[in-house]
Amino acid sequence: MARAALDDTDRMNIRVKPEVKARLLRAAALRNTDLTSFVTQSALREAETVIAEAEAIRASERDFTRILDLLDNPPKPNDRLRAAAAALPKDQ
Repeated sequence: MARAALDDTDRMNIRVKPEVKARLLRAAALRNTDLTSFVTQSALREAETVIAEAEAIRASERDFTRILDLLDNPPKPNDRLRAAAAALPKDQ
């Protein structure tokens, strides 16, 4: 289960080994940007990838066809479904 991120400040501090910082600085210089922009943009690209993967629903072609068929031709409600619907709170 995903944990909620704490947003308690506009600043973010990270500790990295000197050789890691040197590589990040080199990469930032090669992109003609500062370290903060380089790290932020790289992290944002990765964040978008992670979020997209987490929110995407993947199904095989067979399963996708079955889902579409069930949407077009839903099964009749059984006793358990009727009981679950009856247990829902009534609108006021």
